[in-house]
Amino acid sequence: MQRRAYVPGVAALLAALTAAVTGLTGCSAGSGQDGAAADSKPGDPSGPVARPGKYRTLLEPCRSIQRATLKDLLPGAALLPEQQRERVYRGTATVTYDTDRRAGCSWKTDGPDASHQLTIDFERVVSYDPAVSDDDRAQQVYADKEAAADLPATAPPAPTATPSPAAKASPSGAATGAATGPATKPAAAGASGAPATGATGSPAPEGLEPRVLADLADAAFLDDVLARAGSTAQHRTVSVVFRTSNVIVTIRYGEQPARVTEVPDSKELQEKAQGLARNLAESFEE
Repeated sequence: MQRRAYVPGVAALLAALTAAVTGLTGCSAGSGQDGAAADSKPGDPSGPVARPGKYRTLLEPCRSIQRATLKDLLPGAALLPEQQRERVYRGTATVTYDTDRRAGCSWKTDGPDASHQLTIDFERVVSYDPAVSDDDRAQQVYADKEAAADLPATAPPAPTATPSPAAKASPSGAATGAATGPATKPAAAGASGAPATGATGSPAPEGLEPRVLADLADAAFLDDVLARAGSTAQHRTVSVVFRTSNVIVTIRYGEQPARVTEVPDSKELQEKAQGLARNLAESFEE
């Protein structure tokens, strides 16, 4: 009788000890899992981990530009019927798999005098190396883009004087100004993208060459490519790329005149692209 009473008591004690050990194991295995971000860096949590980037999300690109700015950049849209005009201003979102890491939008309009194209791209850089911060990784990605643009080693600052209306309006004058500038890279290279097959590069006017922009975000550069394919009108694309913390923004703004003899105004396109870049940089800071 005593032996039968002893065995259940031992079994109960063993069951209690097993439950306690299981509970401790479960707690230790689950600690630190709740709230772990998708961007968390791997590695030993007890070791040093580089600082995460300032931005964890991106702006919605198709809504990041004010209507007044779009009207200025896309003058041909004002001549369209209301429904078509609204469709142009809404833009077309770039298809991406993760809009918190990459997002973009594009706009295009054709006018009686010229067609205009605008594209913006937002890239949020994340470093998965615990020893490398998101900002440092973004700085390297930006540096690669600047190197690919093949900017001139040295470039004079942009001129402050405004050309006369006659010089600005004269197609031949614009072409002459472009011809006197220093030689630049082929149009197929650089951040502004590759033009149509057979296009050749043409230099920007003197003082407006592709260059680093010292007064925009953490780092920025501007590229300017004038190209012609076959007998079609000349197409100029101005690109502005800038980095703010761990986000890299790329703007491409292009114009193609309706007349073959006309050359897009480099100064005007550059000013508008830089103005948009500053607005977007301020939006990320808000």
